[in-house]
Amino acid sequence: MTTVASGTGVGPLLRGWRERRRLSQLELALRAGSSARHISFVETGRSRPSEDMVLRLAEHLDVPVRERNSLLLAAGYAPRYAETPLGDPAMVALREGMEQLLNGYEPYPALIVDAAYNVLAANRGIAMLLDSLPEHLLAPPLNAMRITLHPEGLAPRIRNLRQWRAHLLAQMERQIALARSDALRAVYDEVAAYPLLEAGDDAHTGPREDESEAGETPFPYFALPLRIEHEGHVLSFVSSISTFNTPMDVTVAELAIETLLPADPATVKYLQSLTP
Repeated sequence: MTTVASGTGVGPLLRGWRERRRLSQLELALRAGSSARHISFVETGRSRPSEDMVLRLAEHLDVPVRERNSLLLAAGYAPRYAETPLGDPAMVALREGMEQLLNGYEPYPALIVDAAYNVLAANRGIAMLLDSLPEHLLAPPLNAMRITLHPEGLAPRIRNLRQWRAHLLAQMERQIALARSDALRAVYDEVAAYPLLEAGDDAHTGPREDESEAGETPFPYFALPLRIEHEGHVLSFVSSISTFNTPMDVTVAELAIETLLPADPATVKYLQSLTP
């Protein structure tokens, strides 16, 4: 994995992000309306970029909002983006809007996570899936990756665990490659080290992976589903993740709303049957 160049100045940091994005100095210069010579001077410390140039380069390098503040500080400027706690009064409209989204999605599962997959809010659909997990996994901070892949979490109930685990680990690997995050790296290292339960283990309660249930009709899924058992029923979901467009706050930039869309008619019917 490419690492961001070391150094205390803004030049080495910008060079690290450029190399991580696999751009030449000329390519970055063309995108940012500058010159390769100027980019070279900035990266080597021969030229101090303006605040506007730092932000312009960060935009074209797709640098996360949190790291844009770090670039500004390294260049000698004040941070541009606030990091407002979600519980702050200024976030009331945001919190209410997200709660409406979660509640409106019921009976289907939906949750909100931060950049390290810590669960900030969830609806009753999620609570249904977690209803019998051990208390130590549900203690704050509740982490979506941990409860999904832990051997005492949802993993024993997931029919296609090998596929779903590979999907989640690859998702985290892509995020780690795009942004420096010690917190996400720690979560990845933890869950990647969990033993992969194999078919036939005592923890499993039914057929796994490509094994078919008696009487079950194959269904043509349009995306990789999460196939999970709940009270004797096999539910199938497709995950969709939404983020905020052009965030101006670090907290908001790191929020993600994940919804689990029913992937077959049987799942729709079962979940709707649970609705009062």
